Amino acid sequence: MGIVAGLDSSPDFTRIVVCDTDTGAVLRQGYAPHPVESTEGGGRPSVVDPQAWLLSLGEAAGGGLLEGVQAIGVSAQQNGLVPLDAQGNTVRPALVGGDKRAQVAAADLVDALGGREAWAQAVGCVPQAAQPVTKLRWLNRTEPDAAQRTAVLLQAHDWLVWQLLGRPLRRTTDRGGASGTGYWSAATGAYRPDLVELALGHQATLPEVLGPSEAAGTTPEGLLISAGTGETMAAAFGLGIGLGDAVVSLGASGSVMAVHTEALADPSGMITSLADATGLHLPVVTTLNAVRTLRGAAELLGLPDLESLSELAMKSTPGSHGLVLLPYLEGERIPNLPHTAGTLAGLRRESMRPEHLARASFEGMLCGLADALDVLRGRGVDVRRVFLLGAAAELPAVQAAAPALFGAQVVVPQPADYAALGAARQAAWALGVSQGTLDPRLPPVWQGAVAQVLEPGEELAVGQAVRQQYVSVREQTHPGAFRA
Repeated sequence: MGIVAGLDSSPDFTRIVVCDTDTGAVLRQGYAPHPVESTEGGGRPSVVDPQAWLLSLGEAAGGGLLEGVQAIGVSAQQNGLVPLDAQGNTVRPALVGGDKRAQVAAADLVDALGGREAWAQAVGCVPQAAQPVTKLRWLNRTEPDAAQRTAVLLQAHDWLVWQLLGRPLRRTTDRGGASGTGYWSAATGAYRPDLVELALGHQATLPEVLGPSEAAGTTPEGLLISAGTGETMAAAFGLGIGLGDAVVSLGASGSVMAVHTEALADPSGMITSLADATGLHLPVVTTLNAVRTLRGAAELLGLPDLESLSELAMKSTPGSHGLVLLPYLEGERIPNLPHTAGTLAGLRRESMRPEHLARASFEGMLCGLADALDVLRGRGVDVRRVFLLGAAAELPAVQAAAPALFGAQVVVPQPADYAALGAARQAAWALGVSQGTLDPRLPPVWQGAVAQVLEPGEELAVGQAVRQQYVSVREQTHPGAFRA
């Protein structure tokens, strides 16, 4: 068929991959950091001039990178809000990222609609600080003049697609991006304009939601632009995950998402019900503590890095000689214990050794993520295979414990920009549909990620015993807090 490109505009940089449309093989790639972002003072969310995204896009695409490309897909950071006036100009710099201090606006919205359950039923998620609907509330309360001038609402990938197409009258988004706004429901496939008004104080024009294989348009030069999507959905699409698969991301905090056939409304607010880039759904559960647990343990033990912590942990044995760490160092969302602290239990003279504490930090982190997996399993989500992402996924102590604690095959893909790859795969799909060579219901089959595959094997029973030890301490320390 030819070649396509995928563009990923992350919070810090733009990466572009150019791929063969048939196999997904990366032919060439480009990279450029964003110009330095600014943050406003006074506890306001992070902001950035969207032009910075275009500048780094142009730099990343330099040197003829896109020569011969027939279609482009766009992935971009989620939760960025670009408010436009009636003429299509930005009202103020884009609001990106999250800020705990914006949680006041989120709490206001929860109360205004009648509680967490009301939001879960309405749009599949409970407002959090980073979400566009919360940013609208913040804008309305702190910058009323800017809020009043806001006539059109776009997210980062919507804005980039619109710019690539020459700023047409028609503005578009996709199911994945829309599902993270807090004013579109993955269950009904429809916007809730009343929630925009609740947050912003008045109605605003919202982008048309395209299907997974639809094109947003064609540039004057004849370059097809696909619908685009958020980074989470693009990364899942680039990895090639499907039903039965979950993705566990190990950052300072952790996230667990899985592919499912339907949207999940969770009254507790533990599950955020997102749509994916294929027409299915991506329920997501987020923990506040993942790799920060390991970093804390390394500092406590006087170790220089996580590799040293892993090496020390491997000198211990499963169960850490009875030591159990509840890793709630920043409070926790799963279970919902926002004001608690971590707990170290099982201290005996024989367990008070550095290697056992090191091992307990890994087991505590992974058991906390297993709790998040169980939230999804408890709602009928099938999890047979777990993709483990993040630099910490390469650590031997993580790989030794994860399959048995998760009770599933664990796949550790080689590092790659899977969001850019997912954007390119979407472009290939839209191109194939436009040419009549691909089914609009079936995405192109690309070669899967190169990965290491780990099986629970004979360690499964031991791992489940370690998990039970953790659960017992959790229930004793925080009785009834966990509701899967």
